[in-house]
Amino acid sequence: MLNRRTATTLLTSLYCLLLASCVASPPESIANVCDIFEDRRPWYKAVKNTEQRWGVPVPVTMAFIYQESGFRARAKPKRKKVLWIFPGSRPSSAFGYAQAVDTTWEDYKRATGNWSASRSDFKDAADFIGWYNAMSNKANNIAPTDAANLYFAYHEGNAGYSRGSYREKPWLLDAANAVQANADRFNSQYAGCKVDLNKSWLFRLFS
Repeated sequence: MLNRRTATTLLTSLYCLLLASCVASPPESIANVCDIFEDRRPWYKAVKNTEQRWGVPVPVTMAFIYQESGFRARAKPKRKKVLWIFPGSRPSSAFGYAQAVDTTWEDYKRATGNWSASRSDFKDAADFIGWYNAMSNKANNIAPTDAANLYFAYHEGNAGYSRGSYREKPWLLDAANAVQANADRFNSQYAGCKVDLNKSWLFRLFS
């Protein structure tokens, strides 16, 4: 007998393959990582590959993307205001799921050889986060599960992290605490759906 939720997910995935707008829009529910993966099965494969390649757990990568872009493919920083009214320039070149800036994205492409990588592609963004956090682990011995300190290094750079520059930025302290809280929440949720997610689509279809 066909599982109704699985059938709906498969139909939604097929629809999204036909309409590019589905890929660019965030999932309906972004508070529960199991719901996200049910909605976007290729995303689960992407973050699993990131975990296997770079050693960064699935919940940590998802918490980073949640914080940086809210799972919006073409997210950008808000523009500054000129004379408190008119839209001005953006504060940085950050773009996409991971909010990677131009220079660091180019570093990533050179380091990995992924020259066709796009910041609005979830798979590439997830791999970028894994690559950067693996560098932070190597440079500053930050554990792959330590989402808060990984986030400090992500924003300040590994040199800035080693100097402790994040300690003077209350907004960044709050953001890192939020990333850690979301990583912990996603980890708890993921524990309850990981086995089912790892089943083949055919097994899940008729289970």
